[in-house]
Amino acid sequence: MLHDHEGFVRLPNERLIYSSPPRTSLALTPPPAYKGKETLSLQSSAGGIHLTNQRVVYLPAQRSDGFQSFSSPLLSVRDSHVSAPFFGPNVWSALVQPVAGGGISPSLPAIQIKVTFKEGGAFDFHTNFERIRERLEQAVENISDGAQGVRGVDLSAVHLEELPAYDGPGNAGPRTVVSDAPVAPPHNRQVSERGPEPVEPPPRYEEVQSQSVADELEERLRRAS
Repeated sequence: MLHDHEGFVRLPNERLIYSSPPRTSLALTPPPAYKGKETLSLQSSAGGIHLTNQRVVYLPAQRSDGFQSFSSPLLSVRDSHVSAPFFGPNVWSALVQPVAGGGISPSLPAIQIKVTFKEGGAFDFHTNFERIRERLEQAVENISDGAQGVRGVDLSAVHLEELPAYDGPGNAGPRTVVSDAPVAPPHNRQVSERGPEPVEPPPRYEEVQSQSVADELEERLRRAS
């Protein structure tokens, strides 16, 4: 499945999503929790890891009789994460379930893959991996016979691109305007809601006021007498 110019032969409907820088190393070992007697140790100090819409492929820069390439279907990879140490490059790790006839001993329930991105790209790879894997899982769940797995999915119809952010119908929603103008205190707003204060007193205000004072004085004198 190797190709002299393109690196590896594409599967039907396979699309290349991401390729790492050339100085990317790989190590395949049994998982830390494995207590069996089966041993496995495959390493490459430099090479490239490629992500497609179907699988993960690693090609060592220097191939040997014992290690030509590594590939795994995306849905066979789980528990992936990126480690970012204080010193040294970032490392992408995951557990891979071996497939029948893939060259891994069937006595190993899983293998651990560690990819060291010496020239960067670990988070880009991981972000794209999680996005594509999630799309494949959704496509498998949506088909009528989920027992077929990814084999029953039309891979050419699986949407791989990022969906645009939803802005509402016609993008005509209310906009938030930020202003540096000072906000009036609550007391001033209440006055403005009742209308402006009158500048002059109402008609006959002074006459009515004087009459009220005279009436009150006359009432007090009458009571005192």
